[in-house]
Amino acid sequence: MKALVLAGGSGTRLRPITHTSAKQLVPVANKPVLFYGLEAIAQAGIQELGLVVGDTHAEIEAAVGDGSAFGLQVTYLRQPAPLGLAHGVLIARDYLGDDDFVMYLGDNFVVGGINDLVDRFARDRPAAQILLTRVGDPTQFGVAELDAEGRVIGLEEKPERPKSDLALVGVYLFSPAVHAAVAELKPSWRGELEITDAIQWLIESGQRVESSVITGYWKDTGNVTDMLEVNRLVLESVEPRVEGRVDEASELIGRVAIEPGAVVERSRVVGPAIIGGGARIQDSYVGPYTSIGASCAVVGSEIEYSIVLPRASIAGVGRIESSLIGHDVEVTPAPNTPKAHRLVLGDHSKVQISS
Repeated sequence: MKALVLAGGSGTRLRPITHTSAKQLVPVANKPVLFYGLEAIAQAGIQELGLVVGDTHAEIEAAVGDGSAFGLQVTYLRQPAPLGLAHGVLIARDYLGDDDFVMYLGDNFVVGGINDLVDRFARDRPAAQILLTRVGDPTQFGVAELDAEGRVIGLEEKPERPKSDLALVGVYLFSPAVHAAVAELKPSWRGELEITDAIQWLIESGQRVESSVITGYWKDTGNVTDMLEVNRLVLESVEPRVEGRVDEASELIGRVAIEPGAVVERSRVVGPAIIGGGARIQDSYVGPYTSIGASCAVVGSEIEYSIVLPRASIAGVGRIESSLIGHDVEVTPAPNTPKAHRLVLGDHSKVQISS
């Protein structure tokens, strides 16, 4: 079995971070979200991986390399534009050959790995196997309809009137039968080749499509809110360690990881939290569920439930919460200008101004 990881999306919901960075490389607990998927694939015993990349290919290729750090053999597949998940399968046709494969969306996060999913597919050999989870707003996802016995009988992408609350998670397993389905597709109303349409084609042609409803955690980290939530979840399992320097005037509470080269002075860090290598925390408070990236500086400030990317600087700004702060950002106080009111009032006006 091979793996196909899609990392060609533009990440519009994470702008402005993704104007200059690949969304799949935004870090969760100081590790790119893409790496969690690559590790899950390797842990499932898969070694050959096709990585579909787009405009951010140089950044992703620099981060992943040849895949040997993950125990993988990576082949890069260029996608000219993000034209749909099924388009990713289409351009990977020659690479995939006649092998079964798992398709994994590079910005998705699944707790517990995919070992059981891969084992079940190898045992039962359906044409396709999908992963489902219950969601509050199915109109934002691909949605599956199941019969009374739990078999998949229909799929629809972002329906106006969903037939269930079961959304497709970004992990799929396919036999080579899917290539015939993809070859028959026409662009949807969104102008994309939809993987839901390919799976529907398999169903309508009488081939078996199996599903599993996961009860564990899954997130599409496509927006800031979900990214912060995944960061929170991963930090819940952080192991406390101090590999940098913490002075006697500082206090570490709970599960706090201080990476090599980091310095904490006259500060309080409440876990779960991680302070990246070479970071400097001075006269500050770092609260729970916060990831401070490598070579960052937090001075005279408070920050909680946030992700700070490498080399950012936060100095003298009071309290920051629920924030995603990009690479090389500088956050400083605004000038202390006198408060004033500028008024143009008509005759007989009555105005109340709070001082």
